Amino acid sequence: MAEPPKVCVVGWPAGHSRSPLIHNYWLRQHGIAGEYLAQAVPPEQFPDFIKTLARHYVGANITLPHKEVALNLTVPDARARAVGAANTLWFADGALRSTNTDVEGFLANLDAAAPGWDRASDALVLGAGGSARAVVFGLIERGIARIHVVNRTAERAQALRTRFGESVHPANPMDLPALLASAGLLVNTTSLGMRGQPPLDIDIQPLPNTALVADLVYVPLETRLLMAARARAHRTADGLGMLLHQAVRGFSLWFGVRPVVTAELRALIEADLAKT
Repeated sequence: MAEPPKVCVVGWPAGHSRSPLIHNYWLRQHGIAGEYLAQAVPPEQFPDFIKTLARHYVGANITLPHKEVALNLTVPDARARAVGAANTLWFADGALRSTNTDVEGFLANLDAAAPGWDRASDALVLGAGGSARAVVFGLIERGIARIHVVNRTAERAQALRTRFGESVHPANPMDLPALLASAGLLVNTTSLGMRGQPPLDIDIQPLPNTALVADLVYVPLETRLLMAARARAHRTADGLGMLLHQAVRGFSLWFGVRPVVTAELRALIEADLAKT
């Protein structure tokens, strides 16, 4: 008798990941015999781990610091190639394939939190790292005309324009007040504001009342940015929503069922976050 399928999240470290909670909840909900585990794999061992993945697992999620290396060890789809990172791996047609579900996780979270958000013409993205690449790609996919990217290192912001084209506009942090005044969407993709990291020091006073504010940080769940936005009655989207929605397609690829992000699941993860 074949063993139940197993999937893992691979990172260094990996113990902080909430992905096992999410996927094992869906496995129980759908009555599927399977298991989702966390695997802590140091960078120097990651290539060998991926080579032997099929011995133990039907797929994997990839988290920091392995996402870019995973792209080069798999057969990536167009989305993963465009973003330059892979976070979801599965086997198909004799090959280990990869995609990046951060894009759809980000978009689905905004759709759920603020339907119609993509009627905005201007977006302001803080940060220019891997998460910013997924966000910018998603915004372009949705037809956002102007995406201003503010980053401490101008070269990294310029690299996003080189990668994604003329709709991306690298900007100076000194120009934030003017950029905020015209933004229909503000997204923090940096780690600033995360527990244990420096705060995100930004005054959102110039932001139009109709603007949506999104923060990819989910520890703490309510960041100072989101608190300030809610105090001004802005619509908001938190990082936990993105985490939940990005998990949907991976589960579907591995187990053949498309799960739904429910209030019960969110409450489960919120309760776990509260423990920390």
